[in-house]
Amino acid sequence: MQTFRYSLLLVAVLALAATAHARHPTGTLAGVVLDAQGKPQPGASVTVQTSDGAHPHATRTDAAGHFQFVRFSRGQYDLRAFAQGKSSDWMQRILVRSGKATEITVRLKN
Repeated sequence: MQTFRYSLLLVAVLALAATAHARHPTGTLAGVVLDAQGKPQPGASVTVQTSDGAHPHATRTDAAGHFQFVRFSRGQYDLRAFAQGKSSDWMQRILVRSGKATEITVRLKN
């Protein structure tokens, strides 16, 4: 009987978690930063914000030039990268979809 109660409790918790996820769906925004010659840029600063300019977030690229922002609300975002005194253009209206990973390549300008 007690096992049955625990099973019901587990089902209820999972149902609540699924409902919360459905109300606040999230996705991942990831990519790589390359220099003007196409080489990966380790340690580059990557800034992302909602397309209306709010809610900025920042991270740095890893040794292979990769970055990742996880659990972002679905919507459109603008992104820019900086490294060694150079920057990329703003990449605008990048679409993050619920349950999906959006992959982009960012190129720094000379």
